Amino acid sequence: MHIHILGICGTFMGGVAQLAVDSGHTVTGCDANVYPPMSDQLREAGIELVEGFDTDQLALKPDVFVIGNAVSRGNPLLEAILDKGLPYVSGPQWLAENLLQGRWVLGVAGTHGKTTTASMLAWILDAANMDPGFLIGGVPMNFGVSARLGGTPFFVIEADEYDTAFCDKRSKFVHYRPRTVVLNNLEFDHADIFSDLAAIETQFHHLVRILPQSGLIISNAAEASLDRVLQRGCWTPVERFNDPNGYRVTGDDARGELVLHSPDGKVRRTVWGLSGDHNRANACAALLAARHVGVPLEQGLDALSRFENVKRRMEVRGEIRGVTVYDDFAHHPTAIATTVAGLRRKVGKARILAVLEPRSNTMKLGTMKAQLPDSLSEVNMAFCYAGNLGWDAREALAPMGERVTVEDDLARLVDQIVIAAQPGDHILVMSNGGFGGIHGKILAGLSE
Repeated sequence: MHIHILGICGTFMGGVAQLAVDSGHTVTGCDANVYPPMSDQLREAGIELVEGFDTDQLALKPDVFVIGNAVSRGNPLLEAILDKGLPYVSGPQWLAENLLQGRWVLGVAGTHGKTTTASMLAWILDAANMDPGFLIGGVPMNFGVSARLGGTPFFVIEADEYDTAFCDKRSKFVHYRPRTVVLNNLEFDHADIFSDLAAIETQFHHLVRILPQSGLIISNAAEASLDRVLQRGCWTPVERFNDPNGYRVTGDDARGELVLHSPDGKVRRTVWGLSGDHNRANACAALLAARHVGVPLEQGLDALSRFENVKRRMEVRGEIRGVTVYDDFAHHPTAIATTVAGLRRKVGKARILAVLEPRSNTMKLGTMKAQLPDSLSEVNMAFCYAGNLGWDAREALAPMGERVTVEDDLARLVDQIVIAAQPGDHILVMSNGGFGGIHGKILAGLSE
């Protein structure tokens, strides 16, 4: 089959493309921004890339056009496909029908922690010689790739609640038909497509409705929103984590402890490289999901002792003159707060300088701007890039007083960060985009 993918350079669609090639399909694709590293990955896979959405791509005559969810009505190529009545399908639907059929799908859903938890789960299964396939919205360092087919029926997927495509406003995850599901947490997000938290809960309910009786839901006991979802109807066994009387995790960041407590009182321990309560909760969920397909908890913990996290999750980008620069994907206020808290526990009283780019669709709308000061309460200084925002970042962050600097110009922001930095500082850069290569610019500035 020849498929032509519109919006191929997105993390999900790029992963679909690579899986399709590995399955023997011919793949071409186009996007508005064809640039490294995704463009390099795709070309190395033998995929022909086209810059832009010109209608002359119809001449490729694929068997089907696969439409990414970033492609909207008004796109010239999409409009031509519709006018000519050519076959098209969404990315999640194509994946489900052509690659996931007959597999044991393990889906990881939730507002936060999907990428990290899915990476942990895939690594635990791999360490147990189960050779899983996976499609993850990031690059797990243990694997070096975001997607692979695997050699067994087991397939781990980051189960995103974002909408599917212009033609399908259901959440992506309903297409995957998982047997094992992690429900990590549930907060309001994606304000560009969901009106409120209740609307997102409805999508999670739709996911629960399609799970088999022989499956398993691993749900966060500390999340009232998830309880509301399950109370609307559940036909699948539920195992809870973050439960004071059930499965829970503790640990000391300074010592790298990960301690798993079971309902029977048994305690299992390991030492690992991650920090923060959120990551320990992610680990607990991954361990329980892996156990559902036959991996003992002890074996899962041993695998986590060798887990190397995901690129852009507290990834150390460099250290210059005693100043450490981190890169993290956090962009929702809750994720920002938990990421900062994890680093604080790790570095103690050392200064943390947070550098923030509010660029997600939700943050650009300003829906959660009022929560930002509280999310940065544990940092010593904060620097916010306000370019292209539709709201006043200076006003929103004013409660932070002199601890915050807001700049509309990236170069000026870098200069301010470099001037403020002192030996022993930890500079935490948080964005779900490239942030103009700010990490390298900070490191270059510190080296001068």
